[in-house]
Amino acid sequence: MTTLGAVFRPQLAPERLRAVAELADEVGLEELWLWEDCFREGGISTAAAALAWTERVRVGVGLLPVPLRNVAMTAMEAASLHRMFPGRAILGVGHGVQDWMGQVGARAESPLTLLREHLVALRALLGGERVTTEGRYVRLDDVALDWPPQGPVEVLAGATGPRTVRLTGEAADGTVLTADTSPEGVRRARRLIDEGRAAAGRTGESHQVVVYLLAATGVGAGERVRADLVAEGVGGEAEVGVAGDAGAVAKAVQRLAEAGADSVILQPTSDEPDPEGFVRFVAEEVRPLVP
Repeated sequence: MTTLGAVFRPQLAPERLRAVAELADEVGLEELWLWEDCFREGGISTAAAALAWTERVRVGVGLLPVPLRNVAMTAMEAASLHRMFPGRAILGVGHGVQDWMGQVGARAESPLTLLREHLVALRALLGGERVTTEGRYVRLDDVALDWPPQGPVEVLAGATGPRTVRLTGEAADGTVLTADTSPEGVRRARRLIDEGRAAAGRTGESHQVVVYLLAATGVGAGERVRADLVAEGVGGEAEVGVAGDAGAVAKAVQRLAEAGADSVILQPTSDEPDPEGFVRFVAEEVRPLVP
């Protein structure tokens, strides 16, 4: 079954999160995803609050930019969430938007190398290993978590370019794809992920693919979707974004699932007028139509 979720976008003030999270729990939404976009809201702090306010909804963070964090801190915070809320936290990392990383003096000369080193060390630490490594960016000397997760946890990584997508297959447990990914883009990503998994000898392991889908419903839905795509510089690729009723949205979700997406996370437009209504729409109207 395709997992379905929704995004709480950080264009909304942090104090709006509680109402959205509690409603997501109430209406049976499977996953609520949060973003750590500079310079809006912290991913770990908002995830911890959303998990504490709810009982069952899984909470994802997509993504934590690795240039902003020492990998030991990422591991400590991730382990704490996994132990306090077993089975409910989903954490993804990425190399971050390079302009934003430059603004805070954290831009890496080789974002791909940094992401690779961070992923390898992070997965080892969360797996309870004691790590010593001297990489280009990640340096650890006899580091182990006192409180690692009590069972295996997945570390996802965000990717857009082909080299990064291939890396997620090599070094992550799952891949997060942005909302400008069409069904054909998902197929291309799956091929690259499989190449990375084969190169790393990981073909026997599962690998989750999460795809955001820009969506809107109601009056002016088409115009709002088009405006967001233009603002993101997305030009002309077919089957990117969807506007319409639950049936239209469900069909778009199914196309991504058939292309290889395991989870489709509906992303409201940046000017969504009713975030709570959007969550209810996803859970109560779209979900019953998605196999």
